[in-house]
Amino acid sequence: MTPTGLDQVAFVKMSGSGNDFILIDHRSGGLDESTLEAFVAGICRRRFSVGADGVILIEPSKTADFRWRFFNADGSRAEMCGNGARCAARYAHQLGICGPDLCFETAAGLVHAQVSGQRATVRLTDPHSLRLQVPITLRGQTIRVTTVNTGVPHAVVTATTVDEVDLPVLGREIRFHPQFAPEGVNVNFVCPEPSGGGIRIRTYERGVESETLSCGTGAVAGALVAAAQFGMTSPVRVHTRSGEALTVFFEQGDGQFHDIRQEGEVRFIYSGVLGAEAWR
Repeated sequence: MTPTGLDQVAFVKMSGSGNDFILIDHRSGGLDESTLEAFVAGICRRRFSVGADGVILIEPSKTADFRWRFFNADGSRAEMCGNGARCAARYAHQLGICGPDLCFETAAGLVHAQVSGQRATVRLTDPHSLRLQVPITLRGQTIRVTTVNTGVPHAVVTATTVDEVDLPVLGREIRFHPQFAPEGVNVNFVCPEPSGGGIRIRTYERGVESETLSCGTGAVAGALVAAAQFGMTSPVRVHTRSGEALTVFFEQGDGQFHDIRQEGEVRFIYSGVLGAEAWR
């Protein structure tokens, strides 16, 4: 039996620029809150179940078109996910919950979005806690990272190239660095795109505990660092590990960033039902 007490749970699988998610229409409820973390972790296992970077529940809201609850692959909660937000917007539009211009409730605040065919744009909450070139000690050496909260906390390291970075090792060490305890931090390495068209990025995601092919809030963090440190102006094209690019728009003034918007492709992969053994 699933944690709903039922034998099956309907879902859709979606991808936002290589970041993949399981989305469940939970407007009628049913999932057992006491076993929800185990349920999420179970169905996110690759090769044993559906597999995904996270799970999104679409639920009713009294203040917006709908509310979402976002879960990382390990079952932990996250306030925000840029790629997931674009998937949720397109899914809710398909369900008929809202029109192409919509607003939904998240733990990070209200998020506005627009859906146009296979593309979606989300306007994120304003970033905060920007700290440039913070020194941290790693392996006996000092490196400098820029930290910013773009809905969730991110650390950004600039590099000559991102291809040769040992991200599984370095990303994990920074993610669990005592300076970012206890909640930890998502870790991004960025460099200018050689062709001059924006930046390239690789991201180690907290909660997934691995490199992901794309991270929406990480792309925003990378774009803001590109503006602050490389002098780039809006919009910034962020080339992700998936091969797809996200476009980040922003306003900048007095050392602050606001009106953050992120645009990219969203795909429906398939729909199905989770059987009783999918989460065990």
